[in-house]
Amino acid sequence: MVEILIIDDESQIRRLISRILRGAGHSVREAENGSEGLRLFEERRPALVVTDIVMPETEGIEMIRTMHRAAPEMPILAVSGGSSPVYLRAATELGAMAALEKPFFPDQLLAAVTKLLAGPAAIKRTGRSLSNGGARRRRR
Repeated sequence: MVEILIIDDESQIRRLISRILRGAGHSVREAENGSEGLRLFEERRPALVVTDIVMPETEGIEMIRTMHRAAPEMPILAVSGGSSPVYLRAATELGAMAALEKPFFPDQLLAAVTKLLAGPAAIKRTGRSLSNGGARRRRR
């Protein structure tokens, strides 16, 4: 399908997201921090970026701003946990097209990626912040 760049300093999270997206047929490149993510972004522009926000070296908000300035139409999905509502809101104000709070289920990640790859019209219909509503309660 398309190439997706995943940037997350937590290796288990990064590998899990990669496995989910590869399982959906996407090509994936991984970066363990913002500096490496920016380098991979400059080497070969992906169709979509999934990035954590709080990371060592170049942090996610600055990275999102840089990527958005260089490629304003490229979809960026910001993901974060902890005190993320403030960070996720800032990410969408500064260039991320959508945000997803950790923890999330694989189907929530895939739905967000599908909407972002569908283009701006799909994002406008659903809004920038993607809920993870069921992630905190048990699935039935």
